[in-house]
Amino acid sequence: MSDGKMVGIVLVSHSAEVAASVAELAKGLTGGGTAVPVAAAGGTEGGGLGTSAELIAAAAASVDRGAGVAVLTDLGSAVLTVKALLAEGDELPAGTRLVDAPFVEGAVAAVVTAATGADLGAVEAAAVEAYSYRKV
Repeated sequence: MSDGKMVGIVLVSHSAEVAASVAELAKGLTGGGTAVPVAAAGGTEGGGLGTSAELIAAAAASVDRGAGVAVLTDLGSAVLTVKALLAEGDELPAGTRLVDAPFVEGAVAAVVTAATGADLGAVEAAAVEAYSYRKV
């Protein structure tokens, strides 16, 4: 996009290590092109397994470039935490969307698509389409 706006991506996992590794993988597969703002929000503030509304909100704020923020989650309570933040209305940047997509494949598709300057709808569509990736 010529206006410098880019979709940000937040990866929410119950594990800080999983979230960080998926972020690293997705960014690494963009081919070193445009740097997409990606943030991992994994685990709890104390470093344990779980999800943290505070870490998710901070991650979303850190990747907001004015074109929306796509949030991908791993398991149940991560989804519930993001839904609760969205319901509160003022905890996440405007244009933040919870994306229903597989965590790893969806994250890669979202980051690769965002790197092209695509809008939030296209980033979400690419991530959702990852459900159709067949392995056999």
